[in-house]
Amino acid sequence: MPPNRRIDPTERAHLRDAAGYSPPIHRFAPTPEVADLVRRYWMPVWALPEGTRSVQRVLQYPVCLIVVSHEYALLVGPSSGLSTQELAGEGWALGTMLQPAAGSLVWGDSVDTLTDRAVPLTDARGLDGAALIDAIRDAVGADPLAPDGQQRAVTAVEAALSLLLPVDEEGLLVNAVVEHVEGDSGVQRVGQVCEKFAIGERTLQRMTQRRIGLSPKWLIQRRRLHEAAERLAGEERPDLARVAADLGYADQAHFGRDFRTVTGLTPGEYAAEPRPR
Repeated sequence: MPPNRRIDPTERAHLRDAAGYSPPIHRFAPTPEVADLVRRYWMPVWALPEGTRSVQRVLQYPVCLIVVSHEYALLVGPSSGLSTQELAGEGWALGTMLQPAAGSLVWGDSVDTLTDRAVPLTDARGLDGAALIDAIRDAVGADPLAPDGQQRAVTAVEAALSLLLPVDEEGLLVNAVVEHVEGDSGVQRVGQVCEKFAIGERTLQRMTQRRIGLSPKWLIQRRRLHEAAERLAGEERPDLARVAADLGYADQAHFGRDFRTVTGLTPGEYAAEPRPR
């Protein structure tokens, strides 16, 4: 099997910390064989001075995550708000961003029972969590920056997840729905999604609740906030009224309330923070 391709996508979901710091992050694409189950892998490796802490902030996508570090191993459910992770000292973590279809397959239950929660990976009924944890830590070993070890760790995840293939028909549909909403800024109403996929609104609600633990309306709002965060983090200070209008908000006040409710910051406050370093 060929190695996983290294990628460096613009990660608009990652808001960095308040001082503009983000650790080096090594990212990998899934192989085509598991693309229905995995969006991508990421592996931050950090070394902070003694006494220094960094709180990384993420506007999570509507998916579950598998995160295995040198200290913990978790299955992380979708977060309806802002996710944070405090970094200190030296460490690493290998994250797997699952596809929307994969959460319920890994968890072994409806994803709405995982929303805004993180559980030990060993609680997941869809895979052998203990064996996967050992395989990842053995692969990374004492040098988390070694490319060969990173590749072996990603390969271990793919081997574990491949046992869940093939993805069922509903899973493929929810993957397509989420990809459509995330990729088309013209989608502003749930009815547009129903029309695109010839599906009733109640059926769509039940499917997204079961497979991603969130509502179709949430999908649209999160896409807007991802776009907003990307615009606000640009080199040029944005025109907030124009950003609000471009994202389909009735006015700047509605945009500001949505952004602050989720991030704890006004758009202006976020735009004024230091840029990544």
